[in-house]
This record gives sequence, structure tokens and C-alpha cells, in this order.
Amino acid sequence: MDIGHTSRAHPPGDPVQVEDPYGGDPVWIVTRHDDVAAVVTDPRFVMNTRSLSAGSAESTGHDWYTDMLLALGVSKGLVPYLAGNLVHLDPPDHTRLRRLVTRAFSQRRIAAMRPRVQAITDGLVDALPQHAVDGVVDLIEHFAYPLPVAVICELLGVPERDRPLWHVWSRDCTSTDPKVLNPMLAEMSAHMLDLIERHLEDPADDLITALVQAHDEDSDRLTDTELITMVLTLMVAGHETTAHLIGNGTAALLTHPEQLAKLRTDPDLMPGAVQELLRLYGPATAAQLRYAAADVTIGGTTVRRGDRVQAVLAAANRDPAHFPRPDALDVTRACPAPHLAYSRGSHYCLGAPLANQEAEIALTTLFARHPDLALAIPPEQLPWNPHPLTRQLARLPLVLGKAARRSTASTHPTNPGG
Repeated sequence: MDIGHTSRAHPPGDPVQVEDPYGGDPVWIVTRHDDVAAVVTDPRFVMNTRSLSAGSAESTGHDWYTDMLLALGVSKGLVPYLAGNLVHLDPPDHTRLRRLVTRAFSQRRIAAMRPRVQAITDGLVDALPQHAVDGVVDLIEHFAYPLPVAVICELLGVPERDRPLWHVWSRDCTSTDPKVLNPMLAEMSAHMLDLIERHLEDPADDLITALVQAHDEDSDRLTDTELITMVLTLMVAGHETTAHLIGNGTAALLTHPEQLAKLRTDPDLMPGAVQELLRLYGPATAAQLRYAAADVTIGGTTVRRGDRVQAVLAAANRDPAHFPRPDALDVTRACPAPHLAYSRGSHYCLGAPLANQEAEIALTTLFARHPDLALAIPPEQLPWNPHPLTRQLARLPLVLGKAARRSTASTHPTNPGG
């Protein structure tokens, strides 16, 4: 059985222009793998309306996203923390910020986190029985969400005493209610300014220190606003993607027992399995809306300057031209083309290596420690969040089964909070 809502609005084909369900001008929907890859890597498709060429119908001199945030009720002084997100920027601003952050958010730093990620995972998995009610535990609430939040706090260098705040903020930061969003942004920005000062006075081997110290060849550094925005970006991307990858992946494997059996027999398949789960059940079903800064031809269709384009990642990842048996979950799959769950090009997900690492550790540990794990309700009754352009379980009620067998390979302390 397939997990989650339908992955494609229609079979992959030529770009199709549809009415925007949220109002505004029509949107081009792009679904084929090659076309989606072309859109997300072509610099002529921009993220910010300010980047549109002069004379475009959309070239108002305003950032549409900023205008939307203000209309939503986000306080003017707090808007830069959201509008300055890397996702909504184009070169040269995006290039500069991405370069600075990439230097701090290095592969070495992520690899060095692996033992700590395992320790946090062990603690959370061991604690699951304590959260069970009548033998049922919600994996999203008690494992899939706490794990990436604890990891990002550990990576950033957030002191232990401050971490309960971050668990609250991680939930509030995706709200569209200004009564929730404004206090969260005000509290977090003030807290971050304090953390920056502390890290300036007492540098440590953590990401906040690395971001504070990051500079390019011209000694250009992140401003305080940019640093706070970057941390907020990492917090959102670092926990939302990973949490729902773990949730979606667990549900998928429990409804495909033959695939789970392969992973139990050969745990070395897990890295490839995570990529297959991303292909089929990745949390992001579509890329961020883009704008054509020039006339561009996609798959034989001309998209005019100023037109809006929506690249559907989930459809591209099930394109039969690239993925044999595209709707089948196969943890041994060798794909002729890589999936697009993390997008591609300059906006490729910055936290993808960390998300992959966390998902591999989380799924391996969860199924090893709780071998009798099962869904507590039929798959078709699983509750999904109504968030647009995403595939997110609201809850994942599981039966833990018999007493969990602690992995003999694990000697890490049980510390779920990091």
C-alpha cells in the first residue's frame, strides 16, 4: 500500500498552466524529471520577484514574499528573519551567504556529529515505552521531532539549559499565525543575540562559533541579522525535513514488510534505502515557487518572462523514464538518475548530509531495538497534515510490541535531550 497522499497531480508530461488555488496569476506545473531538474538548476528561474528583469509584468520592485509576510501580520522588524532565508534569495546575496554558511556547515563537522547523533537516538528509542498509552506511542511526538531538534541544538552549541526553548520554537516557527510567529521570532532573535555575544567571548567547537567567525576572501562576514536568519533557517530545515523523513520512512517500511525484511537481513542497505524513501515519500512534494526572468522553453513549451513555475519534485521522482517500476518501494534500487527530493543546483538542501545521517541512524536503531514494531491503526487512517506542498504525518501511532531488545552494539548513554 502507498503511504501518504497522491504524489503527482497528473502523469508526468508537458508543462501545464493551471489556476493558482491560493489566488493570483496562473502557475506552470512542471512534472517530468528532466524538466524539473532543468527548472531548479536554470538561473533564469528566480526565487525573488526583485530579481525579475525590468519590464516584466511581475517586476514591481517589491519582494512578493515580504509583502505576503506583512499582510499576514508579521511585525515589520521581524520580517527580515524570514524574508532573508536562503530559500527566498537569488545571486549575488544567495551566493555570498551560501558560501559563508557552507564553510561553517562542513562535511567534517557533520561526520564528527555521528556518535552524538547515535547517543541521542539511543536515549529517545529507550524512552519510547515510557510514553506508551495502552501500548501505543506516537513516534512523531516522541521520536521523529525530538531527535533532529536535539541534534541541531547540539550542532549549533545551544547550552543544555536553553534547549527546552528550542523545542517550543521548533514547533512555532512553521506557524502562519502572527500571534504565534511574532513572539517566537522576538524571543528567538533576542536569545540568539545573547548566544552570539557568549560565543564571541568564549568560542567553542560548534556551528554558532563557526558562523560568527566565517568570512570570505574579502573578510565579509555574516551580520547579526543574517546570522539569526541562518540559524532559524537551519532549525526549520534541520528538524522539519528530518522529522517527516523519519515518520514517512517508518510508516512506509511497516507497510512494506518484505522491504523491511531485506534491511533486517542486510543493514548495509540502509543508506540506499533512505534515498529510496526520499524518492517515494520525501517530505517536500514540490520546490519553492519560481519566476521566469526571461522567456524560457521547457520541454517544448515556452514559459514567458514573469510567469510563475511550480516544479513538482514528487512527480519527477516517479517519472517512469528514469525509474523502472516508479511507484514500487525497492530498498535495493540502483537508480540511473538521482532523486530530486532535496531539489538541485544552488538551492540544493544545505542540510541534506545531516538529514541522511540522522535518518539512517534513526531507522536502523528503531527497528533493531523494537523488532515487533507495528502500526496501531490501518494505513489508510493515518492522519496527514494539510500543509501545502508537503507530505507530513500529523501523528504516527505505533505498537511497540514485546519488550524491546537493546542492541548489544550500543554502549552510548541514554540522554534523549542531548
